[in-house]
Order: sequence, then C-alpha cells, then structure tokens
Amino acid sequence: MDTSQKILVRKELGERLADHRARGEKIVLTNGCFDMLHAGHVRYLQAARAEGDVVVVGVNADSSVGSLKGAGRPILSEAARAALVAGLAATDYVVIFDEPNVEGLLRDLRPDVHAKGTDYAIETVPERETAAEYGIRVAIVGDPKNHSTRDLIARIRERSNA
Repeated sequence: MDTSQKILVRKELGERLADHRARGEKIVLTNGCFDMLHAGHVRYLQAARAEGDVVVVGVNADSSVGSLKGAGRPILSEAARAALVAGLAATDYVVIFDEPNVEGLLRDLRPDVHAKGTDYAIETVPERETAAEYGIRVAIVGDPKNHSTRDLIARIRERSNA
C-alpha cells in the first residue's frame, strides 16, 4: 500500500474503522508528536500493535507541537511526520489532530484500546476519564523512556557547536 493512503482525515478514518469493526478487529489508538523519528518511537508503535489488530496513530499538528514542546518545534512539518509514521509496518492509519490531547479522537473514533507510552502511568494519562466514559481500555506500552527527541536535538546542536 502507498503510505500516503494510510493518512486520512478524521471522517474518512471513522468510515474505514467501521469496516474493521464489522470484521471483529480490535482497534488501537496511540498518538504523539514524532518530531524526529527514533528507535523509541518504533518500539512504542510495535508495542501498540501487540494490543490489537488495527493501529491508528494520531500525529500532533504543527500548531499543537509548538505549544507542547516549545520554541523551535516542530523540526519536521506535520505532513512529513505523518508520512514517516505511515511508512512504519506497525501503523495502519495516521490522522493529524490539532487539539491539546486525543479526547476528541477517542470520542470520534471509539477505539478498543488507547495506548500511551511508558512516560505515563494509567493514573496520569490525560484522556483516562474520556476513555473510561466510552469503555476504552488504556494500555501503557513501549520500552522504558530513556530516549527523547529533545535529547536527540540537544546532542545534534552540541556536536554542531563543537
């Protein structure tokens, strides 16, 4: 499949997910900025894949990355970040969203599982109440958070200044 066909707007994605549900497939929603793709991101999405049959990745829009990550971010545009995430085998669909969290995606898409990284605990997931309201199971997935885009950017800057 051409990876650009994996990147959908919310309404079209909802229609595709209805087909998967009709086949009895379990849908997993996960999300992130994915501002510079690294091994931790790949392991996170692979772990999300283990939670169900169809993995939907919400990629933060450029407008929300700046407010979440600070000045100078994102490094890559939302279109580039979505294309990178769509190119990964663990990803079935990508949707770009501009809200501060994925409560709206949970309400609109109604996945079976909401997967978050190991930098969260079930009690600290921002969308946990919305997930509970719709009967969506929250899963903490991925490897320990000992890598980050922020650290990667800092190392690149440090080496370029040396």
